[in-house]
Amino acid sequence: MSELITAELVDLDLSATTKDAAARSLAERMVGAQRVTDLDGFLADVAAREAQMPTGLDGGIGIPHCRSEHVSAPTLAFGRSARGIDFGAADGPADLIFLIAAPAGADDDHLTILSGLARRLMDPEFTAALRAGDDPAAVAALIRGEQPAPEAEATTPIAAAEEAAPAEDDAPFRIVAVTSCPTGIAHTYMAAESLTAAGLAEGVEVTVETQGSAGFSKLDPAVIARADAVIWAHDVEVREKARFRGKPLVDVGVKAGINRPAELIAEARRKAERGEIAAVPQGGDGPADGADGADGGSGADSAHFGVRLRTYLMSGVSYMVPFVAAGGLLIALSFAIGGYEIADAKSVADHFVWGQADSWAALLNQIGSAAFGFLVPVLAGYIAYGMADRPALVPGFVGGAIALTVDAGFLGGLVAGLLAGAVVMAIQRVPVHATLRGIMPVLVIPLIASAVVGFLMFIVVGKPIAALQSALTDWLNGLSGSNAVILGVVLGLMMCFDMGGPLNKVAYAFAVGGLADPTAGSLKVMAAVMAAGMVPPLAMALATTVRKKLFTKTERENGRAAWVLGASFITEGAIPFAAADPLRVIPSVMAGGAVTGALSMAFGCTLRAPHGGIFVVPLIGEPFLYLLAIAAGTLVATALVVLLKGARRTVPVPADEAGATAADARVGATA
Repeated sequence: MSELITAELVDLDLSATTKDAAARSLAERMVGAQRVTDLDGFLADVAAREAQMPTGLDGGIGIPHCRSEHVSAPTLAFGRSARGIDFGAADGPADLIFLIAAPAGADDDHLTILSGLARRLMDPEFTAALRAGDDPAAVAALIRGEQPAPEAEATTPIAAAEEAAPAEDDAPFRIVAVTSCPTGIAHTYMAAESLTAAGLAEGVEVTVETQGSAGFSKLDPAVIARADAVIWAHDVEVREKARFRGKPLVDVGVKAGINRPAELIAEARRKAERGEIAAVPQGGDGPADGADGADGGSGADSAHFGVRLRTYLMSGVSYMVPFVAAGGLLIALSFAIGGYEIADAKSVADHFVWGQADSWAALLNQIGSAAFGFLVPVLAGYIAYGMADRPALVPGFVGGAIALTVDAGFLGGLVAGLLAGAVVMAIQRVPVHATLRGIMPVLVIPLIASAVVGFLMFIVVGKPIAALQSALTDWLNGLSGSNAVILGVVLGLMMCFDMGGPLNKVAYAFAVGGLADPTAGSLKVMAAVMAAGMVPPLAMALATTVRKKLFTKTERENGRAAWVLGASFITEGAIPFAAADPLRVIPSVMAGGAVTGALSMAFGCTLRAPHGGIFVVPLIGEPFLYLLAIAAGTLVATALVVLLKGARRTVPVPADEAGATAADARVGATA
């Protein structure tokens, strides 16, 4: 721990009034200690992590943290605020702020130390000592663990649980738990500590598996077998879910594990008493990939059907996007080199001339087309995977391939993925003899599910979906006048509402699906979607340029980066602004996106590339009108943001030592 925090990284009189200013003040100390190489880049990573989930915890604690390529060594800075700073905790502002910086490739030893700190934060005597300390060196030593908190026991709740574990004959109520969070540095271990401490208080034996950055050590199968119930407190998908099959399950987000562990334990006991057995997928030997947010966690398996359905669809879309980007940009580049007629060229396997540009264009086109050929099967396969884990991959891919065979297209892929997941989940509910369980996920389930999904897609639903897909294509091709404008408005609103979230992804997936078999209508849709998606970051960049006093210093710096992000069609560049002031920013950029989408459709602009922003303007039909549509929407969004931010009431506060001006502080303090 001596390498992570020193007296110079402790501020016992943190005067910042906003979480951005607090992060900047503490990060500047890290820069001074040569632990952070790029202040602005690191703060952008902190803001991106904060946008995923607020880092405030009950008890007056804020733990902004991230992994960043701008961190040269694992570092911890601590600040104590007399007035408190809002980090999004339910019980109010935080007065103890820990800024945790981990390199992108941090080693397990340092991450283990950071996880130990996270656990100690659940000890009220430790936090009381931090509030009472008056010497930065002593506080740093306390955080490093070189001196105990006054009257604190030497053992943490987890260690005490191990020492005080009841004898086998006592037969206590036993719970196994899994905790995880997107970064895997703090919340994962704090939830583990909180659950263990609550178990001790309730006389319940709680054994926790932390699936975090400090390593993933699986629970002993014998411990799981003896458990009476299971708690998952997670914000990314639990790895190897099938180990917990047949147990009562409480499935919640990681913050619930930190803030209300006693309630979760009580709920687990009630479910065990009622004999409620969770439908945990079989198979799933490998880890589920939920770190990109697409697979969602947070209790998705027991959530409302609409939430679960969105999670399943986003799983498929997130895995499909890399194929879209690679294949679409290769195709776009081939058009730039050889023209649109290059799509009809002979196979380069039979005819390729090294010195001809057309041969290279044809090569790029055919590679890109091969990548595009995977869009529907990948979409279907990973929708099914999101529903029922690895056993659903085969029937999902098979159903997606059949959707292409029967011309059911993108809609067919959606239906095939949902069917495959549902069929596998149904098969998993059938009780089987123990001798068959080993072959179920690798042989029996894929075999039966593929046959059922294939039958349904070929014989039952494939043709009706193909007819619907054809009707949709004809409708898009026939769009003109007010109908096209209305569609442009709707797509623009969806692209700008959540900026990379579910609605944004649905609109983008709808547009990309049309590129697999491009028509005049689908090319217009793609153009409108990309144009609208560029508006939010461009608008915020322009707003921070023309009215600097309405934004904090950090926001102005993010605004400079947003120029590049917006021009590159990375809508997420506006997320830090929306997270800080959603009621003013989101409606403004939605209005601008709607204007841009409507104008793009009205101008008849077309686009054959699924991505690229201004860098694929040569491939856009009516490029000057297209840029005019983007400019118009950007101006509308900028004007609304400036108007709404300028009209609000402000509460004057003094400037803080994070370098914010008095105007900056007023912005952060407003309602």
